[in-house]
Amino acid sequence: MDSNKLIYKNMALEELIVLSQNEDYTALEELIKRIQSDVGATINYLMKDGDNIPDLTQEVLLKIAKNIQNLKNPACFKGWVNHIITNTYYDFVRKTNRKPETVSLEYTCEPMNFAIKIEIPDKHFKPMEKCISTECEKMIKNAIRQLPEAFRIAIILREFQGLSYEEIAKTTNTGIGTVKSRISRARIKLQEALKNYI
Repeated sequence: MDSNKLIYKNMALEELIVLSQNEDYTALEELIKRIQSDVGATINYLMKDGDNIPDLTQEVLLKIAKNIQNLKNPACFKGWVNHIITNTYYDFVRKTNRKPETVSLEYTCEPMNFAIKIEIPDKHFKPMEKCISTECEKMIKNAIRQLPEAFRIAIILREFQGLSYEEIAKTTNTGIGTVKSRISRARIKLQEALKNYI
């Protein structure tokens, strides 16, 4: 790796964004490399079947590359990317004539006093530990995929992407109260689905 590429590799994300907005294509290449797996993982959790995940990931990354100059505040990059992911996912749903799942908004629930903790497996696990961890990850992924679409999107944006309720509301064009309700209900459903395993 030449020293020039190493400099970009060590740059902060916001620096890469600003340079990319100023048509520095090496910075843009590094930026895309850095976010590629996160984008793919988010789409992977949104999609019920895996056939279209690579295509949608590429589509999102292409939109980010083409529209990076439209981002006014580099600090809002994460929310902006998730907005693109969500819109691309909904476009795919519309194009394939699949009906998005719907959820009732007439629901009240008590505040929950638990958190879902998802651990990424350590690559240095012993074979048995790795097998258990991989199985656990599969169960979590399947449980998330079984959630109604609106719940699935809300919980992924909150738990995996770390967006605030306000950012999720903006990304999904819903109210903050609706976002909180969907996340709460998603957590209840996940806890129920995973109670025998975790």
